Amino acid sequence: MEPLLSHPAFFFVACFALMSLGGCGSIFLLRRQKKLDNDVLEDFGIVQAATLTLLALLIGFSFSMAVSRYDQRKNYEEEEANAIGTEFLRADLAQEGNAGNIRQLLKDYLDQRVVFYQTRDPQKLKKINARTEELETKLWQSVLTEAKSNPTPVVALLVSGMNDVINSQGYTQAAWWNRIPVSAWMLMMIIALFSSMLVGYGARSNSAKSAYLFILPLMISLSMALIADIDSPRGGLIRVVPQNLISLQHSLGP
Repeated sequence: MEPLLSHPAFFFVACFALMSLGGCGSIFLLRRQKKLDNDVLEDFGIVQAATLTLLALLIGFSFSMAVSRYDQRKNYEEEEANAIGTEFLRADLAQEGNAGNIRQLLKDYLDQRVVFYQTRDPQKLKKINARTEELETKLWQSVLTEAKSNPTPVVALLVSGMNDVINSQGYTQAAWWNRIPVSAWMLMMIIALFSSMLVGYGARSNSAKSAYLFILPLMISLSMALIADIDSPRGGLIRVVPQNLISLQHSLGP
C-alpha cells in the first residue's frame, strides 16, 4: 500500500472506487436482506452519525499529522542551508591550501542536496545518496586533517560546523522517512468504507444511480488524497521546495 500512498492521484481513484462500491453495494446486498424499519431507524441514525463523526476526527488528526511532518521537512531544509553557509564561511579558519578544498567540497555537497529535494526518480536518488555519503566522508576527513595538524579552539569551530552540516542531513533524511503509518491508513480506510456503507444503507432512495450516494465517497477520497499528498515528500504536488538551498547556491557562485 505504501507505493500507492506515494502517488496521491492513484490513491484518490482507488479510494473513490472503494467508497463508491461500498455505498452502492450496501443497497444491493444489505437492503435486499433486511430493510430499515421505522422502529430501528432512530437507532441507526445514531450509529451512522457516530461513525461519520469518528471518521471526521480521524481525517482531521491525520491532516494535522501530515502538516506537522511537512513543516518539519521545511524547517530542516532551512537548517541545512544555514549549516552549509556557516561552514563555508568558517572554511577561512583552515590553512590556505585546505580552505579551498573545503569550499569546493561544500559546493559539490550543496549541489547534491538541492537535487535530493527536486528528484522523483528512485534510481537517481540512490546515486545522490551515495554521492552525498562520499562527499560527507571527504568533508570530515578534510576538517579532521586540519584539527590534527592545528589543534586550536579556532579550528574546533570548523570541526563543530562540519558536524552540524552532516547532522542536519541526517535529520532531514529522518524527517522524510517519518510518514503516517500504513496501519493507520488501513484502519482509516476501513472506517471510511463502513461509513459509506451506512450512508448507502440508510439512504431513502433505492436507486444506486443517485448522485447523492457519490458525494460522501468523493469528499472522503479528496480529503484522504490531500493528506497523502502532503505526507508524500516526492510523489505529490505539495512538495518542499529547497528555496534556502537554492538561494545559498546562487550566493556562493559557480
